[in-house]
Formats: sequence, C-alpha cells, structure tokens
Amino acid sequence: MLTHVYGAKCIGIDAIGVTVEVDISLGIGVHLCGLADVAVKESLLRTVTALQSQGYRIPGKKIVINLAPADTHKNGSGYDLPIAIGIIAASEQERLPNLGRYLLMGELGLDATVRSVPGGLPTAELARKEGFEGCILPYDSAMEAAQLEGIRVYGVRTMGEAILALSGSPEAESLLVSGTVPLEDEAPAPEMDFADIIGQENAKRGVEIAAAGGHCLILIGSPGSGKSSLAKAMAGILPPLTMEESLVTSKIYSVAGRGNLRCGFMRSRPFRAPHYSASLPAIIGGGGGDGVFPGEVSLAHSGVLFIDEIAHMPKSTVEALRGPLEDRKVTISRLKTKVEYPASFTLVAASNPCPCGYYGEGDRCTCTPTQRLNYLSRLSGPILDRIDLQVIVRSISPTVLAERASCPGESSATVAARVLKAREIQRQRFAGESINCNAEMNNRLIERYCKLSPECQETMQQLIVKMQFSMRAYYRIIKVARTIADLAGSQDIAVQNLLEAAGYRFLDRQNILR
Repeated sequence: MLTHVYGAKCIGIDAIGVTVEVDISLGIGVHLCGLADVAVKESLLRTVTALQSQGYRIPGKKIVINLAPADTHKNGSGYDLPIAIGIIAASEQERLPNLGRYLLMGELGLDATVRSVPGGLPTAELARKEGFEGCILPYDSAMEAAQLEGIRVYGVRTMGEAILALSGSPEAESLLVSGTVPLEDEAPAPEMDFADIIGQENAKRGVEIAAAGGHCLILIGSPGSGKSSLAKAMAGILPPLTMEESLVTSKIYSVAGRGNLRCGFMRSRPFRAPHYSASLPAIIGGGGGDGVFPGEVSLAHSGVLFIDEIAHMPKSTVEALRGPLEDRKVTISRLKTKVEYPASFTLVAASNPCPCGYYGEGDRCTCTPTQRLNYLSRLSGPILDRIDLQVIVRSISPTVLAERASCPGESSATVAARVLKAREIQRQRFAGESINCNAEMNNRLIERYCKLSPECQETMQQLIVKMQFSMRAYYRIIKVARTIADLAGSQDIAVQNLLEAAGYRFLDRQNILR
C-alpha cells in the first residue's frame, strides 16, 4: 500500500514541501531513496526501534521510502516522524483519516519521544501557505509558531500524541499550542541604562541618532571610557519590533535552531556581540552542503551587531561586512546551492584610537605616529564609508564625576520615547516602501524623501569640496540629517542638521587612512 506523508525542508528562512512516500509490497528489506544525507539515512534504525518500542510491528516485506522531490538534498533528523507515521499508515496498523491534512516534522528518540528540530516557524508558515489544515511539530518547535494565525499548530512530545492528532480524536485538542502565547508581552529591562553612564553626552547623542534611524556607528576612545556600556545601553532604547520584523527575525532564529528557547515570536530586538576572533563563517554564515546556517549578521537582523575591538578582527572578516552593510542581506554560495538570509542590522563597532589606547588623552599615549596610522588603517576606507556615525568617546574628568550626584543623566526610557517617536515618523513616511528606517534608504529614496533646499544644497557642496567626502558619504550624511530632523520633529532638513551629521564623520575629515 502506498502512503503519502507531508513534511518540509528549509532553504534560507523559507520552507519547501517534501513528500515522504512509503510503499509496502512483496519482497524484503527497507530502502530509502531521495538524496538523503547521513542523518536521514540513520533515521531508519531510529524509526524501527521507536516503532517496536510502542508495540508496532515492522512488516516482513519490502518497504520503499522515497523523499520527493528526489533531486533536492534532504538533511537533518526531522524526517523521523513522517517516516514512522508513513510505515504505520502503509501497513494499516492505525487508521489516520487526517494524514493528508497535516504537515509534520520531528526527530524520534528510541523510546518514541519527539525531539525538537530547526525550522518550526517556516514549516508552519509553509503549511498555511499550501492550504493544510494544520501542522504537527515537536512541542518546542511548535511554540515558535504559536502566534502564527490561520493555521492549527499541534505540539507533541511523543509519537503517540502525533497519532492521536492524525486520528481525529477530540483528545488531540489539548495538544494545540495556537493562541497560547499573547501577541504582546512586556519587554525585558535593559542590561544598561543611560542614566548609569556618567557624562559622555556627545556619545549618547550619537547613539540616540543611530537608534532612531538604524544607522551604523563606531565608537573610538580609550580603555574604560564607556564604549561597551554605550553599546549595551543602545539595546534598551531601540523601538519594539513590528509584527513583520518579528516574524522575519523569528524565522531566522528558528532556522538556526535557536527559536525554541523562546515562546512565540521574538519580542525584543536582538543584540549580538561576537568576539573579534570569530571566524568568517560565524559572522557571515556558512556550512557544508545544504546545511547553510545564518551567521551573526543575520542573527542580528532588525537589531544590533556589536563588535568590540574591531581593529583586531581579521581583515577578511571585516571586509566581508561590506555587502551586508550595503545590501541589507547576505548571499552564501556553495557548489550546489545558494542561500540568501536577511541582514538588516545596526553595526556598533568599538575601537581604541591607537595600540596603547590613550591617543588624545593628554600625554598618556606612547605610540609613534606610524603606529597610530597603522592601527586605524586596519579599517579600510570602504568600511568606514559605510559607517554613518563616527563618535569619539573621551575619558571622564573628575569634575563630571563630582557633578553626577547633583545632576543625574537621562534614563533609557526617556531617550527611548524620543527614538520611538522618530521611528513612528519613518514608519509613516515609508508606508508604501519595503523599508522601515532611514538607514535603509537607497539613493532613489533619498532623492524622494530627503529633498534639500537651495541653502542646504550649497552647504553640502561646500562640505564635499572642503572635507573631500565620497559620494557614499554624501548620501549617508543626508540620511543621518534626515534622522536628526525626525528627532526634532521637523518636516524638512535644515542646515544645522547637515552640519551635525557631517560632524560625525571625523575620520573622513582628518584623512587619517591615507
């Protein structure tokens, strides 16, 4: 008897359908075909043992299992449950009237327990798109899709519970996880509050602008000046994820196998802080064969990617950030596959100004001019060109420390309110576009939404001639000026907005890298 069980395979953050065909006929042996990798081939032994542990018999006939389409590589252990259910249905040991209405995936233990698999959310989204009544997933994987509307999602812990759902038993309603997670939940408290950071008003202003417009930022200052604290505080002033951003970000974490650590969609923007020694595949993404997983640039999608001591990061890895910073996506190519992941993140980099770290702090620097030049030259011109805001973080003077008690700084909640208001302006501005913030504008959108008055155009021409800005820097200054105007509630970009934005490109102005 031939039986069809429906599963899925993730390619990037989307899933495609995989049909598990099980046929039992005269003969002997169990045969698996359909371009399966080692993990899938090993599923036969796991599946047979799990079935026997639950009292099901293995037919003494020829069992042919085909994973269609046969020209697509299948990887992972998620096909255990569909194969086991297919054998049960094909051998008519259970009556499963709902088999064709549900899409199911899951790894089986030897005792028939169902373990979580990556890609639960994209799988449930595929089931909804293809018109399935619902999907059956391991409990942890199902919780990733608990907030997905228009689809019945069952979370099972054993193979018996999956059979219960497929049999149409009323008892299976207790396995539904759809709607068990509220759409809105209170965001966690920030790790670092702006009020806890002493002084650094200029740097705080730069961080606020970066958060309001999604702009990339580099903090350059001596050790202990507060660069890492400012980066961590930025995570606390970012606006909440929109439903669209939350869905895409949650799918990335689901495919990476990290979504089951959360209940439902992600509620807060991700903050990723890899060590500067991280490898190129760890930052950009990679893997062998069809198992291409997202890297840190994708895991930071819609959030912050903080790289401390970026000047010590391998040059090839730093240069690989060029594409994601410009295109807001990353494409990973292998011999037989090409996978694209979203990568619209806010880069926050931190670096010392020189090897000893104290250049600009009086007479404390012991480095020669050549050493300072070589140190910052590790960051190429094209990379700095793509960073909208370049901020100097000075050491705190004793006077500022003494004034802290009488004049506490603004809290993150106060700054976050201004950022949220600016983001709301941008959301309304880009309602008809496929972007969410000013930093994502291309040149065409800049010309449309950032029109300059004659006075502003003259100011920009003078800046280009005097500071020798590149055309990329020219457009990025305009984008930052648009964000500054949004924070001020101004509809038009003013000259002072342009001058403030240009002031955050001191590395270009000082011509350090040439």
